[in-house]
Amino acid sequence: MNSVLIVSSSNKSVENLSQLLNSNGSYEIYSANSSSEARRLINNSDYDLVIINTPLPDEFGNNLAVTITEISASGIILIVKSEVADDVSAKVDDYGVLVVPKPIIRQFFFQALKLSLASKKRILGLKSENIHLQEKIEEIRTVTRAKCILIQYLNMTESQAHRYIEKQAMDLRETRLQVAINILKTYES
Repeated sequence: MNSVLIVSSSNKSVENLSQLLNSNGSYEIYSANSSSEARRLINNSDYDLVIINTPLPDEFGNNLAVTITEISASGIILIVKSEVADDVSAKVDDYGVLVVPKPIIRQFFFQALKLSLASKKRILGLKSENIHLQEKIEEIRTVTRAKCILIQYLNMTESQAHRYIEKQAMDLRETRLQVAINILKTYES
């Protein structure tokens, strides 16, 4: 079940948006009446989607949308009056915020909803891949440092040091990273 935070100064708008969402599926819905309340909620929880019905009592809402993109992977829909939709869209498009003009057209809203949720999944996938690549880079750095230690203290060539780490990993049934860490502990302590 997707979690949705609706940020709106009007309780009636929250109710209408909740009904609209639930007519298309089942969502766990939370609400906030101001941008400051929304910021507190977002700092404490992760939402799949944030819908901001502008204007808010303490700001318009586009700054909140941009802030949310910087601190979370939530999909964001910004609902604005049709007269300012193009101007607001120009300000937030680069951040991946989808702008839906008022009055809301159901089909357009559901299209934006699907795109927002899909973008959240894609962002999470990219973050996961980024973490994996950073771990791989750190492993390569550690193994390289261990090779340098072997070259320095045991007068091995680079290929001998590489072969030594590979053989130790196979013989001890450990990863190259574990072998490299053990080498660093032995010689750097």
